Amino acid sequence: MAGQARERAMSRPHLTLWQVFRIPAVVAALSLFGLVAALLDDGIWDWIGAAALGVSVAVTVWALVARRR
Repeated sequence: MAGQARERAMSRPHLTLWQVFRIPAVVAALSLFGLVAALLDDGIWDWIGAAALGVSVAVTVWALVARRR
């Protein structure tokens, strides 16, 4: 009886495909935009590209730190 209760408590709710992949899709789109923006022109486009690529790094670091907690 106690094993069943623990198993139910540990189970995760069912997630749809969109719920699973929405954040990775946004990060991928930002990374692609950042790469293209950095290739377009110098000056402001380099800064925009660096910022967009920095988002993917920040999200990755955040996910690694949050997972260790």
